[in-house]
Amino acid sequence: MVLQGDNMAPTLTTQITRKMDQTIQPPLLMNAMVLEQSCSRLLHQRIPVPIPSPYQVLIKVAACAICRTDLHIIDGDLKQPKLPLVPGHQIVGEVISRGTLVTDIAVGQLVGVSWLGYTCGDCGYCRKGLENLCDHAQFTGYHLDGGYAEYAVADHRYCFPLPMEHGGSFGAPLLCAGLTGYRSYTMLPTEAKNIGIYGFGGAGHILIQVAINHGKSVCAFTRPGDHSAQEFARRYGAAWAGDSTAPAPFLLDAAIIFAPVGELVVKALQDTVKGGTIICGGIHMSDIPSLPYQLLWGERSIKSVANLTRKDGQALLALARELSFQTQTHPYPLHQANEALDHLRNGDINGVAVLIN
Repeated sequence: MVLQGDNMAPTLTTQITRKMDQTIQPPLLMNAMVLEQSCSRLLHQRIPVPIPSPYQVLIKVAACAICRTDLHIIDGDLKQPKLPLVPGHQIVGEVISRGTLVTDIAVGQLVGVSWLGYTCGDCGYCRKGLENLCDHAQFTGYHLDGGYAEYAVADHRYCFPLPMEHGGSFGAPLLCAGLTGYRSYTMLPTEAKNIGIYGFGGAGHILIQVAINHGKSVCAFTRPGDHSAQEFARRYGAAWAGDSTAPAPFLLDAAIIFAPVGELVVKALQDTVKGGTIICGGIHMSDIPSLPYQLLWGERSIKSVANLTRKDGQALLALARELSFQTQTHPYPLHQANEALDHLRNGDINGVAVLIN
């Protein structure tokens, strides 16, 4: 198993020694990477440190992982972001102050913040326990300022307390790549044994650890000719790794598609047994082309994953402690966010890029 690329937990352990509930006075200004308009480069700016509302905590950001969804927001694939915007929704940091109504999180505590930043709790979806589909949801780094900064605020009800071993750049990928992969995985039939992962990156390298622990066999499909990603998948235990254009070595019981490429839905149907399930695990995907009904016939099904719930986060983080997940991370200083995004956009990263302060 590959060792984690950069585990900052020991450093955080030595830093978080203050007396609990002793508010720390933050500076007035902070460094942040800001999106002023869609389809533009992020700007390195000095902006005011946010002040937490009664329900929020102020977090000193230690690390924020970069997600492909950040690219979709910055590149204009996801419409109507809050502008100007501080992106980033895989945040790990220390709570340094809290709002007047926050009692369940202490100053000095290590927490994580993910994509789901707010739900109304009152719409039909929320009442049915489907807060990921909330009609009034707000998302971190999209509708709410995120973690590409030295400090961030978050609603305490959507923060995850973290153990020290999940601190820093090691734990940050669990908060979206891990959560999205895990929710996708839970939508597969439990009896599925042979699973395909199309687009093997941040989510794939975490999910495969869960699948293998459950006795599954995983085939990893990458961009054509991306031998580095294929070797990356094999190191994490893939039974087979190859081009997404190649036929699967055997028929799959189910498949998860993380790459934002609609054509892969057709390919996955071709690779899957009758009764198989295809899960589209991304928030954005190019259009699915027309396909012959014969590919869908045989009670194959196609499902999508929309966002995540707090229960997903609690379950995945508990599993991460139990299985001692490894994450492959590539740290970048905050001011190099554009370079890190370019590397992700160009497919130059195996694992997860993480901005660190």
